[in-house]
Amino acid sequence: MALELVLTLSCPDRPGIVHAVSGFLAARACNILDSQQYGSPVTSTFFLRVHFDSPVDEGSLHAEFVEVAASFAMTWELHASAHRPNVLVMVSREGHCLNDLLYRWRAGYLPCTIAAVVSNHRDLEPLTTSYDVPFHHVPVTKETRGQQERRLLALVDDLSMELVVLARYMQILSPAVCDAMPGRIINIHHSFLPSFRGSRPYEQAYVRGVKLIGATAHYVTADLDEGPIIEQEVARVGHAHNAAALAAVGRDLECVALARAVGWHLEHRVLLDGQRTVVFG
Repeated sequence: MALELVLTLSCPDRPGIVHAVSGFLAARACNILDSQQYGSPVTSTFFLRVHFDSPVDEGSLHAEFVEVAASFAMTWELHASAHRPNVLVMVSREGHCLNDLLYRWRAGYLPCTIAAVVSNHRDLEPLTTSYDVPFHHVPVTKETRGQQERRLLALVDDLSMELVVLARYMQILSPAVCDAMPGRIINIHHSFLPSFRGSRPYEQAYVRGVKLIGATAHYVTADLDEGPIIEQEVARVGHAHNAAALAAVGRDLECVALARAVGWHLEHRVLLDGQRTVVFG
């Protein structure tokens, strides 16, 4: 029975990359189901995602592809499409993104296992347990932040978490946590033109008469809200939208942008290009 796999790679752009990869797969009777590529004119980096089925097992292909990868200085990964990685979701008190992710996961729209939810408050414990997902209450204070983060990283290790999703988690992760999981933490936040920081952003937007609001999903880095962007969603608003109406629109945008970003990550469609991302749709 054929095994479906996804190969992703990036490397310095030069002739022969696609030929080498396709030739490697053809020599092993693999059938390419979908292939997407992009060459960055700025960084001279080539990106490739190949979805294929194979009569050869994943371990053998991985071992045999090492030589091809080395010859092109590739950064690469090989994943079985059937694999369902464990995901940890972190929340505070706002539950719209968590509710959306839990529903999509349970309905089979997200190829993962939501293995646990961590929160610094207990507000969303009933929602989490209604999906039979373990809930971990880990309160955070200035004095306990280090202890809380050690507990978080221990949970990641113990449950073999491959992705952490900050679904409106209103705490800043330390550089140590960000560096421990590069490219494996996704955050969502509101976006305004012009931008408003601090508390009560929707009230600020209403006062300024904002006409366009949105949401940004991105990978987390030590630079607050400045990691590589995966997805953005926007909506036009008008003078009839008060602060509460703006917030309601914003919640919907956050759910959509976050779900897309998480889904694309799980399907290995997102490749890093420095501070940018290449997203194969």
